[in-house]
Amino acid sequence: MTGTTDFQRLMQGVIPYLAIDGAEKAAELYRDAFAARQVGQTVKGQDGRVMNIMLEINGGTLMLSDPFPEAADMPAAQAATSQGLTLQLIVADADGWWQRAVDAGCEGTHPVKLEFWGDRYGRVRDPFGLDWAFNEPGPGRTPE
Repeated sequence: MTGTTDFQRLMQGVIPYLAIDGAEKAAELYRDAFAARQVGQTVKGQDGRVMNIMLEINGGTLMLSDPFPEAADMPAAQAATSQGLTLQLIVADADGWWQRAVDAGCEGTHPVKLEFWGDRYGRVRDPFGLDWAFNEPGPGRTPE
């Protein structure tokens, strides 16, 4: 763990907890594509499946595990899908984030462009089927 204050800072708000078939490979991709930083150690079960990986991406937390379909009461019982889910990052350089993700192996699904609501916005899909969006706030629309 990187420190109590860092851990406490990251354990707030809504934290997505995704079951991804190949959670370790996803964490590696997210390091390259989204500048993810792993917090703490990877926790594995006796069978070698990942029970937990904690990542910090752009100041927020993302938790990963392999799916555990035999344990329906676990948060990560079924594999995550992109249906109805987009992981959005509010960033200062949407073009740079989008390009880094594509260079790391994500599919560009919506090139970054100025949208009608005044922000620059683009999307990618990672090799695990999850959608990611990059939103660069327009002038006067910076997050507080």
